[in-house]
Amino acid sequence: MKADLRYPIGKFNGQPPGDDAERQKFLKDVEETPARLRTAMEGLSEKQIDTPYREGGWTVRQVVHHVTDSHLNSYIRFKWALTEDEPTIKTYYEDRWAELPDSKMPVQVSLALLDSLHQRWINLLSSFKADDWKKTLRHPELGLMTLDKLLALYAWHGKHHVAHITGLRERMGW
Repeated sequence: MKADLRYPIGKFNGQPPGDDAERQKFLKDVEETPARLRTAMEGLSEKQIDTPYREGGWTVRQVVHHVTDSHLNSYIRFKWALTEDEPTIKTYYEDRWAELPDSKMPVQVSLALLDSLHQRWINLLSSFKADDWKKTLRHPELGLMTLDKLLALYAWHGKHHVAHITGLRERMGW
């Protein structure tokens, strides 16, 4: 069976962490996303960075900018859920964002932003009390979500997109 290059680590299973140990693992995954992304990018030429990770897919450059866009949105979503009663979040057209002029910028811009963002995000997440993880937000497409589930989603999200890049590198022998 041919691998689905869209989901190199599989689709998100929709499950929040089952216990605190799993939550800590997810927190570590989120914390390590910027470093994993930098490692995946090491030594790539501009031509390689402008290569789609699969036919019809985003370029490596677009993937890097997308991860930063997405994680910026997630950080704000966490803050909304902490400060409002079951806020309904706004979604966005990821594909359209990937075509905006800032998605053509050097990847270092987004990598630096991702580093700073994750420092703040992990600081915030590390301050949570047990009840904070139970707070909810309403996603227009995914319904009611706890912050525990959102954490699991973004732990998966970072690894998912890093795998797009590392998979391409493997296939191309880079």
